[in-house]
Amino acid sequence: MECPFCAETVKDEAIACKHCSRDLRIVRPVILEIQELAIELDALRRELDHVNARLDRMRNPGRAVAIQALAYVLLPAILLVAAHVVVTIVLNVSPIYLRLASVLIPLPFGFAIYPIQRIGLRGAFVVWITAAVLSVTCMLVVTGINDGVPILPSSWLEWREVIEYSASIALAFVTGNILGIMVFRVLPGTLSKGGKPNAAAYKIALMLGRHVGEHQLRRRARVIQELMRTAGPLAGVLATAIGSIYAGLKGVLGS
Repeated sequence: MECPFCAETVKDEAIACKHCSRDLRIVRPVILEIQELAIELDALRRELDHVNARLDRMRNPGRAVAIQALAYVLLPAILLVAAHVVVTIVLNVSPIYLRLASVLIPLPFGFAIYPIQRIGLRGAFVVWITAAVLSVTCMLVVTGINDGVPILPSSWLEWREVIEYSASIALAFVTGNILGIMVFRVLPGTLSKGGKPNAAAYKIALMLGRHVGEHQLRRRARVIQELMRTAGPLAGVLATAIGSIYAGLKGVLGS
């Protein structure tokens, strides 16, 4: 916490400021309560942003759908198809570069849709699938016209490659979306380390050692709680990123 007399940072358990030597026993509970209220207010403001975004989409569904279709479906599809044309037709280089582009291009779009549109994984599911299917379909059309071959795959192996490629693009979108959620929702709460810790975090804190001060125990429980909250999104980022890269490069590396 911050000393109200000299504005220097001191430990929450301190009974006197080590910088100005002022007694903190009376003001400490008030300062800690104010800090927790400020953290709760910040969380309420973030939740209010989500509610306002949902209400705006409900009031103007046509505009919301148009923005999502243009900015998060059509634009990434155009970039992916352009990468396909450059890699396979103009430069005629290894398809591994195209597969890497299919992972890197969707990431920023998946990342941006959360802070800009306040859309998480469930709300953006249709967006990711539509963008992936549209991109791969356009690539098949371009390949068919350029090479003079049937547009649709003619064997199960070709269909499997198309499905894996589409999954790679969709998972790259999901990876970016989870990163956006972590940066703009999970990490702010983690960095603040405020609020009352839940029972599970408090029990783990007790298991790590009971012979500490009450405030130290609560702070330890807060850190454990926020680490638990962060572990899920981190695991999601890792899993979807690995899945996207594997699905995108499987056909190239296996050939």
